[in-house]
Amino acid sequence: MITTGRPEKPVDRTVPARGKLADFLRRRKTTAALPYEEMAGRTNGIPSKATLERAASGASVPSWETVETFIKVTITREEEFTNGLGVALERGRELWIRARRATRAPYYVHKAPDPNLISTVADFSRALRNRHVWVGSPTPGEMKRMAGPGELPSTTTRRIIEGAGLPVDPQQAIAFLKACYVTSAGDLAPWLAAAVRAFADNNARDVGAWARAHHLLQTRAGREKDHSPTQLRVAA
Repeated sequence: MITTGRPEKPVDRTVPARGKLADFLRRRKTTAALPYEEMAGRTNGIPSKATLERAASGASVPSWETVETFIKVTITREEEFTNGLGVALERGRELWIRARRATRAPYYVHKAPDPNLISTVADFSRALRNRHVWVGSPTPGEMKRMAGPGELPSTTTRRIIEGAGLPVDPQQAIAFLKACYVTSAGDLAPWLAAAVRAFADNNARDVGAWARAHHLLQTRAGREKDHSPTQLRVAA
């Protein structure tokens, strides 16, 4: 005999962006026809049944790891034979970032910062901080894991997001931006161009290194534009 369990409580829509993420997760659960207990069993209890239920409640923003696992464990047969799971993960990350932004961003950050408007060191520092806020204020530890081993020390990241420091070189700036979901060469290049403008009169910076890094990104962006298919964009 199949047991359906007690009905779920309505999604908490106090924060609309959180509610939309919860709706997305619940639709996947319904389509997969899996109770939370079975979902947790398929992941060996990590995340737990209670964590999965809370993720789809709308009452809080779950970790990305929980959202990612939730999506993967509710994969459908159709998604197994197409790129459906990749699309679902992309959509889930977009909704997750929007939910984090809605609960963490200060009132004055209304849109993603435009690197083309940067002209000074202060502008560059502020834009990096606002980009960090725009993608939901990931912790230094989260950003370190996203950037890869040795690319972005947590202490350096903390100084950047607190406005107490800047990336020490182009590679560190790129690592920081990638951890803020600025990933393509075409999107990274304007940030490096902004750094060149900002550091133009700063004798403590090797502006030539930043200019060379910008040129390399521009070249790579041209190749990407010529050869890469159109991809979904997350949290622009």
